Amino acid sequence: MQSFLFVYGTLRRSANHPMHQLLEQTSRFIGMAHFQGKLYQVTHYPAVVASANPDEQVLGEVYQLLQPEKILPQLDKYEECGADFPEPQEYRRELQPVRLENGDSLTAWVYLYNRSTVGLELILSGDFMQR
Repeated sequence: MQSFLFVYGTLRRSANHPMHQLLEQTSRFIGMAHFQGKLYQVTHYPAVVASANPDEQVLGEVYQLLQPEKILPQLDKYEECGADFPEPQEYRRELQPVRLENGDSLTAWVYLYNRSTVGLELILSGDFMQR
């Protein structure tokens, strides 16, 4: 079974984060995509929450994970997601529908923000790199 990951912040190519290099080594870039959600600025990084409004779209990149069993635990640690972190964890990893730029849809892992967004700045463009 194929495993995909949607990234919208510091893991995107143009963010130049060291964790993106790890992602590049263990995955294949599929393309740009949109997730139906709202994007917020936390500090130097963003957070996304799912939205019921189809007009609210977050831009990101989709990767096919070639070794999901190797990379997902490392990404979970980076995102402070999982049993090793105190509740409430900042993010939770969930399978969500995303739409590629060519119109195709697929199901990908998305790190969703797991805390209150009260007081966080909404990134209206839905694109962390354009903030």
